[in-house]
Amino acid sequence: MMQPGRRRALQAGLAAGSFFLPLPYALVRAQVDGALKLLKAPKVALVVGNSKYKDAPELKNAVNDAKAMTEALKASGFAVTAHIDAGRDALIRAIREYVHAMEQRKCVGLFYFAGHGVQLEWRNYMLPIDAVIDRVDDVAKQSVDVARLMEGLTKAANPMNIIILDACRENPFPQAKQAAKGLSQMDAPTHTILAYATSPGNVASDGDGVNGLYTENLLREMKVPEAKIEDVFKRVRLGVRRKTNGAQIPWESTSLEDDFWFLPPAELEKLSDQEKERLFRQELALWEKVQHSKDPAPLVDYLSRHPSGQYSELAQLQLDRILAAQGEKRVEVLNAAENPFTKGSARADTAWRTGDSYAYRALDLYTKVESKGPTHTVTEITDREVVYSSGFVSDLLGNFVRLPDGRRLTPNQVYPSEFAVGKHWTTRFITTSPTHGEFQTEFRIRITAKERVVVPAGTFDAFRVEYVGNALGEMAITITRTNWFAPDKVRLPVAVEILRRARPPRGLEKVIESRRLELVSFKQG
Repeated sequence: MMQPGRRRALQAGLAAGSFFLPLPYALVRAQVDGALKLLKAPKVALVVGNSKYKDAPELKNAVNDAKAMTEALKASGFAVTAHIDAGRDALIRAIREYVHAMEQRKCVGLFYFAGHGVQLEWRNYMLPIDAVIDRVDDVAKQSVDVARLMEGLTKAANPMNIIILDACRENPFPQAKQAAKGLSQMDAPTHTILAYATSPGNVASDGDGVNGLYTENLLREMKVPEAKIEDVFKRVRLGVRRKTNGAQIPWESTSLEDDFWFLPPAELEKLSDQEKERLFRQELALWEKVQHSKDPAPLVDYLSRHPSGQYSELAQLQLDRILAAQGEKRVEVLNAAENPFTKGSARADTAWRTGDSYAYRALDLYTKVESKGPTHTVTEITDREVVYSSGFVSDLLGNFVRLPDGRRLTPNQVYPSEFAVGKHWTTRFITTSPTHGEFQTEFRIRITAKERVVVPAGTFDAFRVEYVGNALGEMAITITRTNWFAPDKVRLPVAVEILRRARPPRGLEKVIESRRLELVSFKQG
């Protein structure tokens, strides 16, 4: 039970707003301001539906999808220009005019294409209906390069872009064989979310109903009031995956920094700390009920309610394991190191083995004095936890849930289940200490880059994950942290930098931790 003094200190911290939450508060305030600016900006969309191809199979649903998308976007306040069965000249002209509108009016822009698409040498091409492809060289000449659209939008410097490509179908020109099927992976430019109907390197069907499966789900989720745009796409991904038993899994790359809604809330305000606390406790209670489920339904329900929730990474991992055990043949993103348009993506490696070992050295960030860091050797693995000889216990993603000094942490997602530059999430958790009672920690987290990192254990191409957060107790503690992960090589981080500052109720802020951990050696099965 929390000591009365601790409870009062925690309550005071929650009520104190910007004093006790300096870094996250500033970020949330900036995010609210950014979202307000997006809501006030003009919204313009270009919708293209190509079905009746001159030299390729006709697509049954592409025109229906484009028409339905046009009406849905108009209902949510977009000014829409629609092109049905566009030839190459018309498509190029429409994109040029659309990009010009973005530049002149600084709009929130949405581009939607339903039709045939192909990839060639890592570039993605949208096929106009008059394309005649007899050999590979004809693709670039007869089609429209998606990169042309993205480069134009980057130069336009408008505040936000949504690019949706429902074009991940089989190569319609067997006479011009491609190196890979589907569309190639691309990273979203600044302030953009880029969405595919299925994972890069895979294909989606045209569908059997009035609309294609992907757009059918997208139209439904766009109409959910107050659904943030990234939550819309996450729900679409979940719905399509379950419908196809993993054969089609939509994919997104995002660099968005502000929230956006197709149907926004009546008022956009920062939640009070008391309301955030109530919602956090409510979500924690729900997660504790479903986290050990062997049935996918409770996890699907949780992810539908909280697609970007406090435990969505953990829920996704558990759902993956259950569906794999039930025989799902999940399609995977096809990564390639030589692809110049992406930093790639990766899934966390959770195939822990007893005897896996990770040794670190510690460096003071200011003095550069070196000392021996922790060594984590796996001694036991359960279906939920990994136990280390160092006294730590983690979940299967590597998030610590028990520390050597007896502190216990509620479920948290400091480590993600999937890595891609631009991905961002939050985590909030409770730490219970045998000597100091209970306090909360909150992080806002973003994968900002993929870069080469040199540590004593070797050289790694690692995802850089940046954290900004705070811990609440008798004094406010602000935390900035950077982790470097190479999930294809090592299950735990290859390097970690931590800077913690304490601000007592009275007195000056002081640094209480400043160190860098570097992997010295590792052994894993």
